[in-house]
Amino acid sequence: MKKLLFPFFLLLVLIISACSNESSAKDESTSTKEEAPKMITYQAENGPIDVPADPQRVILLSGFTGNVIDLGVNAVGVDVWSKNNPTFKEELKDVEEVSDDSLEKIIELEPDLIIGLSTIKNIDKLSEIAPTVTFTWGKVDYLTQHLEIGKLLNKEKKAQAWVDDFKSRAQAAGEEIRTKIGKDATVSVIESYDKDLYVFGANWARGTEILYQAMNLKMPEKVKEMALESGYYTISAEVLPEYAGDYVILSKYSDADTSFQETETYKNIPAVKNNRVFELTGNGASFSDPVTLENQLEFFKKSFLGN
Repeated sequence: MKKLLFPFFLLLVLIISACSNESSAKDESTSTKEEAPKMITYQAENGPIDVPADPQRVILLSGFTGNVIDLGVNAVGVDVWSKNNPTFKEELKDVEEVSDDSLEKIIELEPDLIIGLSTIKNIDKLSEIAPTVTFTWGKVDYLTQHLEIGKLLNKEKKAQAWVDDFKSRAQAAGEEIRTKIGKDATVSVIESYDKDLYVFGANWARGTEILYQAMNLKMPEKVKEMALESGYYTISAEVLPEYAGDYVILSKYSDADTSFQETETYKNIPAVKNNRVFELTGNGASFSDPVTLENQLEFFKKSFLGN
């Protein structure tokens, strides 16, 4: 009898063991699936790219830093312009500076998403490190660009809410400003950088998007002729009066040559004589993200309206 029972018990043990191993394998498989990050497909300029649904370690190689900050997503590496931007000083104090050439450093930072302009180098190599999405500068307007960053980061609703609110507030401020200065008054945006002077069109940061697009303020005809299509135009101090509007936003870098402001040519510009030149800090003004735009909106409201 015992001899007959032994094979039965042995078979029973083998069956239980096999079931246990199968159950363990299923549990391990389920655990692995749970640990794998959820992915979404973003329709990038160069085709669909699978990106994290909840990115935790983003690297920014060509700006867009303020967009990511505004949407509450963590950045672990940023380009030199972002790192040195005083607007983001607090948010980026513990963030590494990287470039499209510092591949080893980027690998060490273990990013789960890389964002940059379409002009960055090593896109193929970067794509091997993490999903890499690029944008062409100026292909879409500044608000649409924020919405695209929102889609990429799976935060489109938050991005849309900011866009709607900002447009409303900027347009309202524009109406107040036009009422005060006159609907035909012109505004120029001029920048002093290094030893050069530039005048800007309607979509080249420095607050141009707010002034000309959202607020619908007028651009001087000479500026429109030379800078509207190209975005910016280099000028000399001697011809500055030709480009100065009734009001001038003067973007100044801390290390720029500002000797032109001591010349009689500059001092005789009507906007200068009438105290209608509003100086904007150049460092950080070349961005068009929500953090920067909010600061610029407040600057324009205070400058034109005194509030």
